Amino acid sequence: MFGLAVILGIDPGVATVGFGVIEASGIRQKFVTCGAITTPAHTKLSTRLSQIYHDMLELIDTFKPEAISIEELFFNTNITTGIAVGHARGVILLAGCEKNVPMYEYTPLQVKQAITGYGRADKKQMMEMVRRLLGLQATAKPDDASDALALAICHARFSGSLLTYEGGRNECSTI
Repeated sequence: MFGLAVILGIDPGVATVGFGVIEASGIRQKFVTCGAITTPAHTKLSTRLSQIYHDMLELIDTFKPEAISIEELFFNTNITTGIAVGHARGVILLAGCEKNVPMYEYTPLQVKQAITGYGRADKKQMMEMVRRLLGLQATAKPDDASDALALAICHARFSGSLLTYEGGRNECSTI
């Protein structure tokens, strides 16, 4: 990423999909916007997924990102929630693929390492570092938006590696 690049970070979910948009150039990242796609509770999953998909298409059309950085699915203890989030990730990946935007996946450990230098950082540390790195007056809200900004910053930092440029694009393996 040698020129200015727009990166869209996505923190996937079904009720809330966090998004964060930054401009990156070299080692500098600049805040553009952040927010959340929210879907109403007690709505059919298919309706929620449709809304997420169409809102993602609108985000991509509005900000025209050169890359989308998305959190790799991590199953904790609630596998039912994980499956629903997997469905949401699927429509998010589909939206990026249909718009021909390269997509990159990062584990929570990679994101924490890129933002704080410590792979076991807690949520409060992460939010504060995102605020500082982007020069924000306050931490981004909702928390999902802050997480999405962290994903965008993570990609900006990893994509600046010379290793990325050897052998072409280093896209995620899911596409």
